[in-house]
Parts: sequence; C-alpha cells; structure tokens
Amino acid sequence: MAGGFVGSDKGKRASQYEGRVTRYFVLTVIVASMGGSLFGYDLGVSGGVTSMDDFLKDFFPKVLRRKQQHLHETDYCKYDNQMLTLFTSSLYFAALVSTFGASHLTRAKGRRASILFAATSFFLGAVVNAAAVNIAMLIIGRILLGVGIGFGNQSVPLYLSEMAPAKHRGAVNQLFQLTTCFSIVVANIINYFTAELHPWGWRLSLGLAVVPASLMFLGGLMVPETPNSLVEQGRLQEAEAVLKKVRGTENIAAELADLVEASEAAHAIKHPFRNLFERKNRPQLIIGAFGIPAFQQLSGNNSILFYAPVIFQSLGFGSGASLFSSILTSGMLAVAPFVSMALVDRVGRRAMFIEAGCQMIIAMATVAGVLATKFGHGQMLPRTDGIVLVIMTCLFCLAYGWSWGPLGWLVPSEIFPLETRSAGQSIVVCVNMFFTAAIAQCFLAALCHLRYGIFILFVCLIIIMTLFIIFLLPETKRVPIEEMHFLWESHPIWKNVVPSNPCQVETHTVLLDPFLIRLHKYCPVITFLK
Repeated sequence: MAGGFVGSDKGKRASQYEGRVTRYFVLTVIVASMGGSLFGYDLGVSGGVTSMDDFLKDFFPKVLRRKQQHLHETDYCKYDNQMLTLFTSSLYFAALVSTFGASHLTRAKGRRASILFAATSFFLGAVVNAAAVNIAMLIIGRILLGVGIGFGNQSVPLYLSEMAPAKHRGAVNQLFQLTTCFSIVVANIINYFTAELHPWGWRLSLGLAVVPASLMFLGGLMVPETPNSLVEQGRLQEAEAVLKKVRGTENIAAELADLVEASEAAHAIKHPFRNLFERKNRPQLIIGAFGIPAFQQLSGNNSILFYAPVIFQSLGFGSGASLFSSILTSGMLAVAPFVSMALVDRVGRRAMFIEAGCQMIIAMATVAGVLATKFGHGQMLPRTDGIVLVIMTCLFCLAYGWSWGPLGWLVPSEIFPLETRSAGQSIVVCVNMFFTAAIAQCFLAALCHLRYGIFILFVCLIIIMTLFIIFLLPETKRVPIEEMHFLWESHPIWKNVVPSNPCQVETHTVLLDPFLIRLHKYCPVITFLK
C-alpha cells in the first residue's frame, strides 16, 4: 500500500478523535472527583483528633499525662504509643486488603459500583467512630473507613482518566487530588474549632465524615458509567451514547472503535493480575504499580499530614498553635493542585516531578538542620526557629501538592492497558496503602528514637525517588491512553525490556502527515520499507 501506514488500525484512529469540553463532561468529572474527599477528610481529621485532650483522656490516658508534663517543651516521644498509632494506621491496612475486592467489582460491575460501595462503607465507619466507647469500636470504625478508601481510591482515578480526552487528562485527573487537599483543609479547620467543644468535640470531628460519604454516594448515583467500562461489559449502545454526550460530538466512531479493540484484548485476559507480571507490562508494573505509589508515601508528606498537630506540639507549640499550623500547611496542599492543573499538560509530568523533588529536598534538609541544633528533651523552641519550621513545611507541602500528590495517582492510572487497568490500579492502591499504614504506624516511634534523623532519612529517600523519575519515567503528557506502549518501545532503558514490536511506515511524502510525525515521536524505532 504505497504511502500507507503498516500496522494496527488503532495507531491511525487516535488522530481522528473529535470532541470538546462540554458542560456535561465538566459536571460529571467534578461530581466523580468527590471521591477524593473521603481520603482527604481522614488524612486531615485523624492527626488533630489524636492531639485532643478529651480524646486522649477517654482512650489513651497515659499519653495525655505525658503530654501535659511536657506541653510547651520539645519532647520527641510525647505521643510514642503503638495503640494510638494503630488508630491511624488500621484504616490503611484495611484499605490495602479491600482494594483487591475493589478490583473485581470495578471490572465486573463498573467504576460507579465501586464508588457507591466506597461511600456506603465510609459512612458506616464514620457513624461507628463517632459513637465509640472503647478502642475496639474505634478500630472497627477505622476498618470500615479503610474499606471505603480502598474502593474509592481504586475507582475514582480510573473513572477520571477514562472519561477525560487525552489532551486534558492530566488536569482532569488532578481533580481527585484537589478534592483530597480541600478536604484536608476542611478537616483541620473543623478540628481547630471542635477542640474547644468539651468533652465531645472529637466525636463531632469523626462523625462529620458522613458528609463527604453522603456527597460521594449522591454523586455516584448521578454520574454515568465510563464508556470504557460499558464496552468492557458489552453495553455498546450505552457506551456510544455516553461518549457522544461527554465529547459533545456525533463523530465518536474512531474512539469507540479503539475502546472495542481494547475491550476485546481485555476479555482475552483471564487472569489480569498474572498478566501484570508478563514482560510486556514490566515498565507499568515497576513504575506505576510499585515505584510511584511507594515513593509517594516514603517522601514523608503524609507523615506530616497525619501528625502535623502532634509534631508541632512535640516541638513545643501549644495546642491551638499546633492546630493552626496544621491548617496552614494543609492549606498549601489545597493551593498546589491549581498550579499542577495549569501546568501538567503543558510542561509535562517529568519536569514537575523533578522540580518538586529538588524543592522537597531543600525544605526537608532545612527542617532537619533546625531540629539538629535543638534536639533533646525539655527545651523551649525559639520563636524564630518555629517560624522557619512552619515555612519550610509549607514549601515542602507546596512541592508535594503539585507533584507527587496528584501525579502519584495520575501517572499509574494512565499507563496501564485496559486488560490490566483495574488490576494494576488495585496494586497501586495496595502498595500506596501498605506504605501509608507502615509509616503511620512507625513514624511516631521513629520520631522518638531518631529525632531529627527521621527527616534526614526522608531527604535520602526523596533523592532516590527523584533519580527514579529521571531514569525510568518517559513523558506521558498528551499521549492517548491506548498508545502508551509506544513510550516503552522507544525508551532508552525500557526498549531493552519490553518485546520489540517496531512500527513500519513506507517511504513517501505522507510522512509529513501530523499523526505520523507524532507517532514517530513516541516510536522512533520506525522502519522504512523500500
């Protein structure tokens, strides 16, 4: 075929996609992104509740006595109590386990089913926690919350990535991070005021988790299923109708054909988790399923979010000042996603990862340096040093908030092929929750024994994860989600790992075609036929 493209039709069709950003599409993804509010509210509320005297009096009186003895002094071990940290970490252990059930439900019944299940479980957990009269009830409530987060974090990023057109996928997916961060701020503000409502303020903080759960449930009833999932379930007419509505055009044949082709490949895979470990999926497994979600937590950011009030109180801040400082730092996280949404589809994922890594290293190293000069028990933290700590923490949160926070969910959700997408996302959530739970459980003990050294450890880990991005992650901006495999075949490292499948183009003036030029960018191993 003179001057033609030799290969699958899928490669041709991406250039034929049409559509615009419709009002219906915007409403749909905004409503669906409410799933991030579950994760965010818990991240914000748990640290503040564990620093409230009334909560400690009811469940952890030994911790309260130690806190009162060293209220305005630096004492890295004020809150070193494994049962107290289990209150925080049990949720994430539950999320870790539940994500495998979420994978099955998401693939068999669709993304909306997982969203609705997540909201229901989170609602029940909030009710149990608010009514808790002993530690057992607290842990049961936390487990129910964890199941909700496991299902929500598995389904919502997938939903957003599948609904979005390729050129806006980065910004749309970051709505998940935006609602997460906004909910963190809301939770910290709630804690600031409920701390003064004695003796039941902590119950109100925990019980108000029913609000984001209810919003998510109502949103799940309103939004449509993704076209990808509808095709996967064999509901082609519904998929076509949804695709026309969200794209705002009748000409969706090319995109629908790609979805059908991907679905046929997906149905050929009987064991998606086993398929994840095949050689052709090695880059997605290492980068998306293990590397990025692990490093997202090993950066130390969520340790700060979990225990910001506790950390600041350990360093001598009063109760009110520590809660206010945590509002300030979480506020930085809420601002940062707007920066990321504006830049991620322009400057790319890699550049934002690398810049933020450098900023996080400087901020965390400064925190470690300040604490190194003031470590020990029984010292008052000078006001100037306290201000420096808060500023550096804010800068750290800003960098994380426009990079590893949102991109840690975006990149894994866009690089897996459809046949392993829900299984891959389950591994992402599982790894993320494992490290979240481990850090939540170990951080206060590490702070007690390593003191400022824990922040030096985080600096070393951030250096490693920045190098990980530099050497292993190709740029994914504006690459259609079904064309990601071209990136691995052309990457200087991954091309030696994935099976070779060179693209072929005949020598002809058709090479001036914009689509083929773009294809050559993703797949420079193109061969030319005489």
